Amino acid sequence: MQIKIGTLIDGRYRVTAKIGHGGMADIYEATDIIKKTPVAIKMIRDDVMLDSTNLKRFENEALIAASLSHPNIVKVYNHGTIAGVPYIANEYVKGQTLKEVIDFRGALPLEEAVDYMIQLTDALYFAHQHNIVHRDVKPENIFVMPDGTIKLGDFGIAQAEGLDNHFTKTNEIIGSVYYMAPEIAKGKKATPKSDMYAVGVAFYEMLTAHPPFENNSAVNIAVMHIKDKFPSVRNYVPECPKEIEKIIYKATAKEPNDRFADMKEFHDELVKIKSNIQNLQPKKGFLARLFGFK
Repeated sequence: MQIKIGTLIDGRYRVTAKIGHGGMADIYEATDIIKKTPVAIKMIRDDVMLDSTNLKRFENEALIAASLSHPNIVKVYNHGTIAGVPYIANEYVKGQTLKEVIDFRGALPLEEAVDYMIQLTDALYFAHQHNIVHRDVKPENIFVMPDGTIKLGDFGIAQAEGLDNHFTKTNEIIGSVYYMAPEIAKGKKATPKSDMYAVGVAFYEMLTAHPPFENNSAVNIAVMHIKDKFPSVRNYVPECPKEIEKIIYKATAKEPNDRFADMKEFHDELVKIKSNIQNLQPKKGFLARLFGFK
């Protein structure tokens, strides 16, 4: 269903432009005529709506994300239908995805990556405290604002305790294989520790501009998550502090019980790193400082 520019949705949202499309929806910019603020309208595509599972996932995103209010989570203001077609009114996010940032700039500076991680772990700790597991944490679903704020979005396949999630089978492997925790690759149920693994993978990618496991076969990548030793970030960034490497290794341990106790512990370790980050920078020798060698 295409929405005409100027359409007023639910007597409140005036559509001003079509600004893009995602895997399931077309995205429109609109103005909330009551609050006089911009919003993003996600309208499920006709072809996607034909699949009842996709329809359930779209509705799932509206219900779950609307229940979360956190500065680092894309806010859902409202949801409903237009001529029987579901829509979601989101916070209007002006920024690139973290994936776009990495693709354009390459590996990010340590301090910037740590700052993004602190925000991301805080957002996910909040979600986990509300019994919500995201299940699809990856740079494509993380938005970077011009002021350095990050926002986690796309709760379409999230699972919430007490909410009907029958659109996924018990052993269905779901989410992006590049960020898939070993237990998920084995067909086990997602938990907050699965999100933690994905965050650790995203941290690795921020610092190296590469996912840890790469292959032309999704099945092979899933097997690598299960069996292969997680690679060292220092393979790409030899000067990376060992303290950072240890944090990534702990977050991405093969066994969930070997990871951080929860996202709060992960977050607190990152805060410690940030408070001491100057001491983690590579030290130059006397001659390098004297002559300006790198």
